Amino acid sequence: MCLIFGQNHVAKKVIVIDPGHGGKDSGAIGINGIQEKDVVLDTALEILRLNKTIFNNQLDIYLTRYKDTLISLSDRSRLTKGIKADVFLSLHCNASRNTSKGIEVYLHNSDNLNTKQSISFGLSVLNESTRKLGFKKRGVKFANFKVLREASAFCHAILVEVGFVTNSDEADFFLKPENIRAMALAVLMGLYNYLNI
Repeated sequence: MCLIFGQNHVAKKVIVIDPGHGGKDSGAIGINGIQEKDVVLDTALEILRLNKTIFNNQLDIYLTRYKDTLISLSDRSRLTKGIKADVFLSLHCNASRNTSKGIEVYLHNSDNLNTKQSISFGLSVLNESTRKLGFKKRGVKFANFKVLREASAFCHAILVEVGFVTNSDEADFFLKPENIRAMALAVLMGLYNYLNI
């Protein structure tokens, strides 16, 4: 329950959902022609909608992009810092030359004050999405991605690879709006579980 003083919702957590790529940067292109930039934007918009309709806007969620535009990595982390976000979650789709499949989560490989919490956050989203959707669990990994490096300096930050668009089953999964909704709900539930809401 939120305490309200004037217009301030004291207990509301501020969340940044970052749909990767956008505009001229399509990201990975699936074997069925599906584009990473579209899958992650649709998923992010659905997270926003579900937070409003099912969870009564208990989280204060911002997206780094709301349409098919290209936003620089620095601007994505600048937004996160500017609104004093509690958590940052970047959405991506994976690609590989073989038949790899599943969901994996990345954290920045620095050891700062946010690393331990980011691991818990990543595990919560990974466990919820793989358990609910039946995707293979590929684990929590560390990488030096610029968007994570910048965001993890001031909040708990993860990057979620929601599946492989180069895998026929997973690429076809993302063609159906009900599956985008299911993925969005699983990610959102992982976020709520992590925040103990």
